[in-house]
Amino acid sequence: MEKRQFLSSGLVLGTLLIPTLKEASATIQNASAQIILTITGDIKHVNRDKSDVVKDQLMHKQGVHFERAYTFALSDLENLRAKTISPTLEYDARIHQLSGPRLMDVLELVGVNKTKHSSIIFHGIDGYSPEISLALAEKYDYILATKLDGQLLSVGGFGPLFAIYDADRLTEIAQKPLNQRFDKCPWGLYCIEVVA
Repeated sequence: MEKRQFLSSGLVLGTLLIPTLKEASATIQNASAQIILTITGDIKHVNRDKSDVVKDQLMHKQGVHFERAYTFALSDLENLRAKTISPTLEYDARIHQLSGPRLMDVLELVGVNKTKHSSIIFHGIDGYSPEISLALAEKYDYILATKLDGQLLSVGGFGPLFAIYDADRLTEIAQKPLNQRFDKCPWGLYCIEVVA
């Protein structure tokens, strides 16, 4: 092939690839807008309506239904002030840094109605759904971790979110055996129900 023909073929091929690369870049940028957390129940502020049996299939399978909710993309949560904690995790008995917004800050943002009987139900992608009082959530200062040791959490690991507290610094929790410290800390968190 002649050099000139080869160069013009490369130029045509490059021109064809440019829109594809731009589209891929836009897709990557929009991934940060993908919803990773839905908060339902007794909240004042909403940005979406009722659950949908098709679009919300995981919630449907786990019996989570709602009339209105507030949703967050990863970028929404990362725009909130982050707190970093350093608990010893039960999986390898090592100290790890987890960071993300405080749970109470997120709940205040959606206008949670605080009463002495209010509670929240966490929903993990594996179906684990522990319930805790709002008072306990505040006392233990839970965070919604988006990062572990500086890296974003991923589905298949602890992601999209890990509701967790700094167990090593909570006397009543630190006294427990390591494998019993995090029974109310679901990873794979994607939904929180606020119960009045």
